[in-house]
Order: sequence, then structure tokens, then C-alpha cells
Amino acid sequence: MSTTVAQRFAEQLAHAHAAVPTALPGPAFCALAEHVLAVLFPERASQRLPTADVVAATLHQLQAELTTLLALVPALPAPPAEVAQALFGQLPDLHEALLQDAAATLAADPAAQGLFEVISSYPGFYATALYRLAHALHQRGVPRLPRLLSEYAHRQTGIDIHPGARIGRAFCIDHGTGIVIGETAHIGNHVQVYQGVTLGALSVAKSQQGLKRHPTIEDHVVIYANATILGGNTVIGTRSIIGGNVWLTESVPSHSRVYHRAQLHMARQDDPAGEVMFVI
Repeated sequence: MSTTVAQRFAEQLAHAHAAVPTALPGPAFCALAEHVLAVLFPERASQRLPTADVVAATLHQLQAELTTLLALVPALPAPPAEVAQALFGQLPDLHEALLQDAAATLAADPAAQGLFEVISSYPGFYATALYRLAHALHQRGVPRLPRLLSEYAHRQTGIDIHPGARIGRAFCIDHGTGIVIGETAHIGNHVQVYQGVTLGALSVAKSQQGLKRHPTIEDHVVIYANATILGGNTVIGTRSIIGGNVWLTESVPSHSRVYHRAQLHMARQDDPAGEVMFVI
């Protein structure tokens, strides 16, 4: 690379560095979220908090840390202390919602041995917990940080829930890897979702930004593995069951059963040692 080309390249990169928005304290923010979860759920904590005074002091400290981090975020809709106070004021309700999520998972999964196991080790519960924290910030108009938190959960679990999605009570994610829930998805109460499910958009055109692009899932719906449900006008009616590998782009009424029927043919040679041939 010639000296002139190298200089121009360096100037181009310097301009890009000057123009990029200020980096956010992503790792510190995610670590703070982990600490909040550890206070809310001792099942996830490495150290117990023995008294109410210790719990209150810890929460006060975490709120102060969030205030400090929020001060580094440009274009906050309100002063950092006000945003942090509002979030921590929501913690009792968030805690109750997450307990309902854990109880729904325990009730739905025969393999679950108890709430301790669900809360301490289930990736679906963990992803839902981080989503609920991110969604609370998203609702208050905090820029960028909610998405950082949801992407952190995505990296940890393989479950991608946009913080703008609206998810009701007693939400159960079973297994969970590969789940995608889009920004404008609406999910009701007592919904159960298995691995590989996509609640997505029919089109990814930028002109649709701000419109409802993702489906609505009403109460008491079960969506089995690898089902794909697309479109902002698509509504899955209450108490419906969506089978595995289903592809849906239109609404179904309540109490529906939607499934993909695979045609499976098996043939075997007379020789028991012969090759088994499956055609799907």
C-alpha cells in the first residue's frame, strides 16, 4: 500500500471513528442485569442475602449503578435517576410475572424437577427474564440498551426475543434454541413455545418500520417445534395448537389444530442385513 493510499485510508477510518455514536457500557449493563436477577432469584445467586435490610441496600446500590450507566446513554427520554427509579419500581411486578413464567414451565415440562431447577438452569426462563427487563426499558424509550440486553440473551441461549415484543403472563419456552420473536409480536397469557419457532414478518422492507409486522398469538396457545408464523395481520386464536414444522401466513380461529402431515414411505429389502431406505 502506497503512502498516499495508506494516508487516505487512515483518514477515512478516522472520520468513521469520529462519526460513530458513543459506545455504550454494554458489558457493564449486562453484568448489572445478571446481578438484578440474582437478587430477585436466590436460585441464581452465588451469595445469599440474609436479611431484608441487606436486600434493600443491595437493590439501592444496583439502582445507583444503573443511574451511572444511564448517564452515558445519549438521548434518554428522562433524567437517568428517574429512569432507574422507574425500572426498580417495577421489580415487584416483574418478579411476580417471572414467577408465573417459571410455574408455567414447571407445569408444562414433565422433565422439570421443581422451580429451583427451572429458575436456575432453564434457558427459556433466563431468556424470558432478560426480555422482561429489556422490555421495561424499551417501554420507557431508553435507546439501544434494551437491544444490547436482548442480544446478550440471544448469545447466551440461542433465543432471540426483540425487546419491543409484547408477551403476557405465564409464558413458557420449552428447550428454546432457535426461537425468534419479532419486534411487533403480541403474545397472550399461558402461551407455550418450543424450539425453532419463528414469529416473524412476511416482508423485511424498511418502509414497514413502525408498522405491525409480526403475528398475534392469543391466550393458551401451544406452538410446537420449528413452526413458522408470519405477518402482522396473522392471528392465532385462543387455545389453538400449532404443530411442528407448520408454515402459517394467515389467521386461524380459536380452538384450531394446525399440523403438517408428512408422507413417510419405508421399504426394506428381503435380506435383513440389507439397506433400509426412507423416503420423506
